[in-house]
Amino acid sequence: MIHIPVLLSEVLHYLDPKPGENFIDATFGFGGHGFAILEKIGPSGKLLGVELDSEIYQSIQPPKRLILVNDSYANLGEIVKEHNFSSVNGILFDLGFSSWHIEQSGRGFSFLRDEPLGLNYGLGDDQITADQIINQWPEQEIAKILKDFGEERFAGRISSFIVAARHQKPINTTFELVEIIRKAIPQRFQHQKIHPATRTFQALRIAVNDELSNLKKGLAAAMEILSPGGRLVVISFHSLEDRIVKHFFRQQTEGPESPRGKEIGNLEILTKKPVCPTDAEIAQNPRSRSAKLRAARLISNCSNYSN
Repeated sequence: MIHIPVLLSEVLHYLDPKPGENFIDATFGFGGHGFAILEKIGPSGKLLGVELDSEIYQSIQPPKRLILVNDSYANLGEIVKEHNFSSVNGILFDLGFSSWHIEQSGRGFSFLRDEPLGLNYGLGDDQITADQIINQWPEQEIAKILKDFGEERFAGRISSFIVAARHQKPINTTFELVEIIRKAIPQRFQHQKIHPATRTFQALRIAVNDELSNLKKGLAAAMEILSPGGRLVVISFHSLEDRIVKHFFRQQTEGPESPRGKEIGNLEILTKKPVCPTDAEIAQNPRSRSAKLRAARLISNCSNYSN
């Protein structure tokens, strides 16, 4: 399928890849960003690509200078050591899921398609799924997920309606869950800019894949992996992710005091404000509209980040 990479020219601008350098695409997907980086660093530069989804991973035939790994970027430190990948000049995190997940995965990523409630990128049969959360978790825990990860104002009502519905029969499909959400949300709030199920599905996806915790782990690992002067670029798609990235960057600029009393940070922030898609890009790729890019340059490898 055709994959349109988000903010591609901006990614290349801030990563600034040059021939012979080494980079990491921590969210490789179908390689929209990765193959563009690989072209820039030829003929000898190497790219380490990390892809969590095994189906996507198996569909890629990596060329000679691409090392492709089926794993989570939460394990970036271990991955780099295992493949002896060093002298890293830049790392990219594109936190959005692909159009393939919505249109072809069949795992319930779109509430507009009647599919099983999976919402998992998956690394094996032990991966938790959304239907397990919906059908097995206590009402209070479901409400907490919807509030914390979806910022859903009606989290309590929706979780109450879910528990009442599952007493009648298991909730197994996206359309079944959407119908419950519609009943839970007051009528006057059902005609907003976004679909009433948007926040619930976002929350479940984040919970299923432990996205926020993994992002913190991946960013912390990047600080240990990058060479001095290396670039870190992160594209986020909702406020929770962007808040973590913003906080991480800010904390890494506020290092310990030097003997002269001046703070020495680990990062130099390259984007004073997040970079967003142009109107032209949004017209070509509407799913890019919520993207925000932040970039920074490593000064030192002495990480002072804590959760």
